[in-house]
Amino acid sequence: MKIVSIRLYKISLPLRFFFTTSTGQLTTKDFILLSLTDEDGHTGYGECSAFPTPFYTEEFRDSAFLLLKDQLLPALLNQSIKSPQQLQDLFRPIRRNNMAKAAVDTAIWDLFAKQNHQSLAKAIGGNKSLVTAGISIGIQPSPNKLVEKVRNYLQAGYQRIKVKIKPGADYQYLKAVRNEFPDIMLMADANSAYRLADTDKLKQLDELHLLMIEQPLEADDLLHHAQLQQQLATPLCLDESINSLADAQAMYQLGSGKIINIKVSKVGGLTTANKIQEFAQTHQLNCWCGGMLGSGVARAADIAVATLPGFTLPNDISASQRYFNHDIIKPEIDLTNGKIKVPTAPGIGYDLNWDIIRRYTTEKVTL
Repeated sequence: MKIVSIRLYKISLPLRFFFTTSTGQLTTKDFILLSLTDEDGHTGYGECSAFPTPFYTEEFRDSAFLLLKDQLLPALLNQSIKSPQQLQDLFRPIRRNNMAKAAVDTAIWDLFAKQNHQSLAKAIGGNKSLVTAGISIGIQPSPNKLVEKVRNYLQAGYQRIKVKIKPGADYQYLKAVRNEFPDIMLMADANSAYRLADTDKLKQLDELHLLMIEQPLEADDLLHHAQLQQQLATPLCLDESINSLADAQAMYQLGSGKIINIKVSKVGGLTTANKIQEFAQTHQLNCWCGGMLGSGVARAADIAVATLPGFTLPNDISASQRYFNHDIIKPEIDLTNGKIKVPTAPGIGYDLNWDIIRRYTTEKVTL
């Protein structure tokens, strides 16, 4: 394929509710939509999920927009691309910036699938027709409010509940949920809010029989995660720590955790996500797909990757209406009995809702 036209859209999509984590509160999902058109008229779409500030990784939306516009995409324009994997070599001189690269990788995979009249899931090697959905719940004002939220999402069909935690909003909150729902799949996500000195506090959570504790310590602290895992019965899951296949390999060698949250947006796209799940499957590590409050384009990639055989646990892939009154795709993503049906149409399997895209676009660039 040869890319002959590129468009970038900077979009701020309102969230239905404030989303609170240990690092702050979000009221909009700010992201970049990328479209790539080849010489045969096919168009592929990708999303860069970088947040407005670099609290999650070193990237933020405006820096990613400039990198895409000035370096990544000019290197791609009018190049002959034989397969999506070729991007790995093309972008090798540019270090990290995985979320910007993921937008390009996903758009190229979408194009590749459309050219071959395949769904995105089939194109990357997926083998499922349904993917199981979990839900992520932000930090609530009180344990009772959290229990109320959990009840509503269980009634909506979500099969695994993830609760954001931080010091002061952890054990009592999770205990209230466990007391009310003793048999549900329940996990905690700390977003690096703790330190090794908090080990005794985290050991309290063992009695709640959680599915996992996600990313309790700093992203670059694999060594202390290994020391913490040795003292906990609850499996640790790494998210922010896993940005590459090498990170997953180091986690396994050190014993820093037993589960990997693979985020397409954060590891550089579908190509690397596939490599990580293959490694995890070979080494008996459980995997699941996490989200970044992404719009429907990002969720379509998440649905596709969750069909790969190495994804063994419920995923953070929720219905569009969980976060947005209006998504940028149609039809919007729905949940049925706790599962999402995998699209079978070529590429990502959804059309774009250009009325919504135009309404919430704040900047557009054409190359």
